[in-house]
Amino acid sequence: MTNAIDVVNPFSLERIGTVETSDWDRIDAMLDTAHGLFRNRDAWLPAYQRIEILRKTARLMEDRFDELALLIASEGGKPLVDAKVEVKRAIDGVELCVHEIGQMTGTEIPMDLTEAGSGRIAFTQREPIGVVVAASAFNHPLNLIVHQVAPAVATGCPVIVKPAEDTPLSCQAFVGILHEAGLPQDWCRDVVCSNTVAEMMITDPRVGFFSFIGSARVGWMLRSKLAPGTRCALEHGGAAPVIVAEDAQIDSMIPLLAKGGFYHSGQVCVSVQRVFAPAAKAEEIAQKLAEAAQALKVGDATDPSVDCGPLIRPAEVDRVEEWVQEAVDGGTRVLAGGKRLGETTYAPTVLLDPPADARVSQQEIFGPVICVYSTDSIPQAIGTANSLPYAFQAAVFTQNLDTAMQAVRGLDATAVMVNDHTAFRVDWMPFAGRRQSGYNTGGIGYTMHDMTQDKMAVIKLR
Repeated sequence: MTNAIDVVNPFSLERIGTVETSDWDRIDAMLDTAHGLFRNRDAWLPAYQRIEILRKTARLMEDRFDELALLIASEGGKPLVDAKVEVKRAIDGVELCVHEIGQMTGTEIPMDLTEAGSGRIAFTQREPIGVVVAASAFNHPLNLIVHQVAPAVATGCPVIVKPAEDTPLSCQAFVGILHEAGLPQDWCRDVVCSNTVAEMMITDPRVGFFSFIGSARVGWMLRSKLAPGTRCALEHGGAAPVIVAEDAQIDSMIPLLAKGGFYHSGQVCVSVQRVFAPAAKAEEIAQKLAEAAQALKVGDATDPSVDCGPLIRPAEVDRVEEWVQEAVDGGTRVLAGGKRLGETTYAPTVLLDPPADARVSQQEIFGPVICVYSTDSIPQAIGTANSLPYAFQAAVFTQNLDTAMQAVRGLDATAVMVNDHTAFRVDWMPFAGRRQSGYNTGGIGYTMHDMTQDKMAVIKLR
């Protein structure tokens, strides 16, 4: 049995497409087919075929570059200029998978280190882990799918992907391109389904690896229910801190912070959220950030002149409005924004010294809000930055190597950017959250490693 859901433009709320939903019987059959492909080793796709498929996929994506970018902007609300960057990254990600296939090598294990092992040779190989099930988020509706699906294809794992319900069209487009490029359809399927059916799929014992990008509450709950033996990677959010030292070059820093905080209207898991600045300079920094915020054009993401698009749903605008008002009621100063612009948009906002117990200080905003805090010292700033149960990417701005290394050493983060914003990423670097922000490591090569496992051969010589 199937139903259908409408996909809407998050700015205008007008319908732009319809997708069918799948019930358990349909997904159960997909899992059975995928598991059968994995269990039949004679059916595995050899590396050269996977390389050919992925190379052709990249070429087809290049041919449809503008179409894919407009789709991202239309269903996800990401400004067109940034949507084009996402398409380029997605194509690069597919090509990176091709490169990484050649790096999937084993090692020789020395056996004659003891008398018991002598007379033998041993080596390892990497082989697919099994059926991959991926559940994705809305904020990078093409590139996140590439990061979860293309490594599965590259490693030879059958994959079923569930995109965010708000943004399934980019996922469908990518899966369709894979099939057009020669990947047999049963090796990669996309599904839209209810949360109940999704949980049944994810926790099924036929699943070898579960990839999740989304809320911490859902991700950790699903991990607790995985079948024995299922491995997983979880990518959640954070409340990214930035440490500003006394010697930071403020004028060159402001555009970076504004980009890192207001890119995709702050709907990024490593978006600049908490800026800790010296007390004597905090207001100046906040005021310059406010000027940058006020210069941004907010509107329909498909308009090439728009800098900040809508939030993904009107309910998210309601939430951001409520959180900011709570901070204002607690005594914070609003230097820019601080108000909704319509049913689907919220003004880029800069807050100075929100209360420590306000939600904008304690939780991930996931909206166009940057908070600037006055601090007395670098150690104090690092201590406050580390006080939340989230840890992802962080940043420090300084001209002093000792200060930079103090922050790199002291910040609880998986990556610390020096003189750059917290949202910097290239797709071959490790990308991960600590503590409640995630589990395991993303990045194309790292994901491919997680989707394979070692097998050792030990050969007794005559």
